[in-house]
Amino acid sequence: MRRGIRQLLELDSVFNVVAEAGDGQTAIELANQNDLDLILLDLNMGRMSGLDTLRALRRDGVTARIVILTVSDAASDIYAMIDAGADGYLLKDGEPEELLESIRNSANGGDAFSERVFAYLQERENAGGTNDLFSVLTERELDVLHELARGLSNKQIASVLDISEQTVKVHIRNLLRKLNVRSRVAATILFLQTRGIQ
Repeated sequence: MRRGIRQLLELDSVFNVVAEAGDGQTAIELANQNDLDLILLDLNMGRMSGLDTLRALRRDGVTARIVILTVSDAASDIYAMIDAGADGYLLKDGEPEELLESIRNSANGGDAFSERVFAYLQERENAGGTNDLFSVLTERELDVLHELARGLSNKQIASVLDISEQTVKVHIRNLLRKLNVRSRVAATILFLQTRGIQ
């Protein structure tokens, strides 16, 4: 499967596959040795689980976008990975062209969710009661969140709002803490759901 995914990515000139690993520990070591933009991570691997690997990557300060690519569509797995900081969640049973498009979209700062996964996330947000949640954010944090929801990267947000990329990162860190979510994707979904956007 890993060889197939690599071949799929190498068909697209956007991607340059610099490393691959068959277990979590090796993945963590490689991620810390390379300046990566995107990591594809499975749930089930040798030596440590995908969830433990994801937590370790985020704990180590790895800033690459991390997209889960797995066979599991269990709501508990989806919620756990998104809450731990995953930027996307794709199911392996998707069409190769659709998978590639989603991965490319994530690399550009956009969403990468299979249809079933997105439905689960919407259900959870709908059950959460989020009406006044955004009142805790400053006006600038709301501006940043709005641009995040448009799928812009930190660099693009900095350009649109005429602030530094570092300032964007600070605002994102603050708004994630205030909204009690672990990733920019979770914040985006929350934002879109409260506005009735699907």
